[in-house]
Amino acid sequence: MQNPMNTLVPCEESGHMPTLHLVCGKIAAGKSTLTKRLAMAPNTVLICEDEWLGQLYPGEISSLQDYVRLTARLRQIMGKHIEGMLRAGISVVLDFPANTPATRKWMREIFINAGSAHALHYLDVSDEQCKARLRQRNQGGAHQFNTSDAEFDEITKYFVPPSIEEGFFVIKEK
Repeated sequence: MQNPMNTLVPCEESGHMPTLHLVCGKIAAGKSTLTKRLAMAPNTVLICEDEWLGQLYPGEISSLQDYVRLTARLRQIMGKHIEGMLRAGISVVLDFPANTPATRKWMREIFINAGSAHALHYLDVSDEQCKARLRQRNQGGAHQFNTSDAEFDEITKYFVPPSIEEGFFVIKEK
């Protein structure tokens, strides 16, 4: 797979092509479950936005505006860090939602700057199924954040599936 701006080069020691794995899907579509599975591959690290936000900003996210503000801060430092891992031959599974063109643009800059491969895993799950999973997740209490049906609806208004024009290598997941 050739990147139009860079030539992709496997890591010299292993022949492994470092890859940035991205996930796109509504809340409770199964992104975190998928990323955990993808991260089981050799030479692969998982970076989970919810874990970082929960540790860095405990109790500070109570609205969509709080999330947008604080995840922007997190992305400022994470982009260069992820590029460095990719350049070092480590694949990265990014459990950050690639749910808008603007977010995907940020992610694209990472793999282009690193000269690495990428895969955008798209989970196309119905709102009804996501809400059922969300209610179950909220009851389980293991997730860092609880999200109501109303919050799901508000956040989902901003969801934009990936388009061909964006130029990603998309893998549609079931």
